[in-house]
Amino acid sequence: MTGSILQMRNISMDFPGVKALSNVDFTATSGSIHALVGANGAGKSTLMKVLAGANDHYQGQMLLEGKSVSIQSPADSQALGIQIVYQEVDSALIPPLTVVENIMLQETVQKSSNKLWINWKEVHRQAAKHLQKLNISISTKRKVNSLTLAEKQMVLLARAMSTKCKFLILDEPTAPLSNRETDELFTIMRALKNDGVGIIFISHRIPEILEICDEITVLRNGKVVKESNMGNLQAEEIVESMLGQKLETQFPPLNHHLDEIVLSVDSISDHFIQDVSLEVKAGEVVGIAGLVGAGKTELCKALFGCSHITKGDIAINGAHVRISSPYRAVKLGLALVPEERRKEGINLYESASVNLTASSLHSLTNIFHFIDRKAERRKAEEMIQQLGIKITTSNTSVHTLSGGNQQKIAIGKWLVAEADIYIFDEPTKGVDVGAKKDIFQLITALANRGKAIIYASAELSEIVGLTNKVYVMYDGTIVKELETAKTTEEEILFYSTGGTNNESRDSSSKQSKTSLSL
Repeated sequence: MTGSILQMRNISMDFPGVKALSNVDFTATSGSIHALVGANGAGKSTLMKVLAGANDHYQGQMLLEGKSVSIQSPADSQALGIQIVYQEVDSALIPPLTVVENIMLQETVQKSSNKLWINWKEVHRQAAKHLQKLNISISTKRKVNSLTLAEKQMVLLARAMSTKCKFLILDEPTAPLSNRETDELFTIMRALKNDGVGIIFISHRIPEILEICDEITVLRNGKVVKESNMGNLQAEEIVESMLGQKLETQFPPLNHHLDEIVLSVDSISDHFIQDVSLEVKAGEVVGIAGLVGAGKTELCKALFGCSHITKGDIAINGAHVRISSPYRAVKLGLALVPEERRKEGINLYESASVNLTASSLHSLTNIFHFIDRKAERRKAEEMIQQLGIKITTSNTSVHTLSGGNQQKIAIGKWLVAEADIYIFDEPTKGVDVGAKKDIFQLITALANRGKAIIYASAELSEIVGLTNKVYVMYDGTIVKELETAKTTEEEILFYSTGGTNNESRDSSSKQSKTSLSL
């Protein structure tokens, strides 16, 4: 592939009441991995959607090899060899269809639209070839809705590479991946780079950017504030460019928790988790640590009544309870902020007002059981101000907001509802360092008010910085309980990877790596 240069010049874009992009210049070159970073709402995804043809109401100019090109639709972008793998994989795939149908979508729908028959044997062969190139072992006959998040992302990557891809945009690709899967993705990215593909890499994980990228562009408030080769660039420089200020201590202090046990779980099991026992006291933040696939999400959902618990016992404030459904969980004072906020935590195409009050409608209805819209809007606006949500009005649709602001709304609805036990499943996934700090402050404030907190995360630095104690999960069960003040990320990682007390923790920690909070 001959060298290519893709330029975006003076790109500006407005949404109602918001200047999303302001005279942005951006250049990508073939055979290079270019990091595009910024805080949530900085304009990264908006800029890349312009390049991918999803945002057509922009001002500015596009150049490929110095020649002006027009990108007004995804078809225009793809015709120029530009492909994008979106962060929210389910919105880009067709879940009921098979892997082959999703990978070869362009081949079977666009190119075969004037044909009566499709040679499915050949289509399967081509799809398998693209998967094999990426070193991905997934049957082409499987339904996409049966895949894991990581597998779905690989299907999207295979679809992108099934075309003549010159430039590949990866939007938060490592968010759902384990350390091993991230390493495999980076191996694929390096191979594509060596083949002359230009890669634009969007990530909030600064250590990954330092490891894999050649160049970096930093956006803040819709403007470019830094362009540089990676060279000897330090993580602190990148973060300070993103935030426009020095990064202070991320983790606020926790008060001493009470001795009162709020939640007690004794040997519960379901179709995935086995014999899990734990307890959470009032004012305590309890970490659930583990790698992707360890069972953290399954445990969180089981406690919230999303799966059928086949054995074991749960007690709240000393009283034995049966949590048969999420409705029952809410009635018992539990709240869940799920990992997949766009699928399970918020109503994307409803307003911020509707989302923030969704869990507390009983307190906002009149004697005739109609919702008091004024009271709803007033409560939503109070929460928007309290959480610092960047939004035009409370009537703004949530799908237009950045990931960090969406996550604040997913948390905010439970603050309005005043739960007693809060379960956070990967709450900082896909949010920037500034929004992370805001979320840590929210969680700490809840604990300091006496709430019981479960904090499930694969980000071990967050577990160490935020929690009082930690339960480590591996293969669906808890393998170790540790006091946070007396442990390290290395020890937690050791047990997360299946280590036992009889093994050397030093050798295990050298075989794996942790994702830093930055």
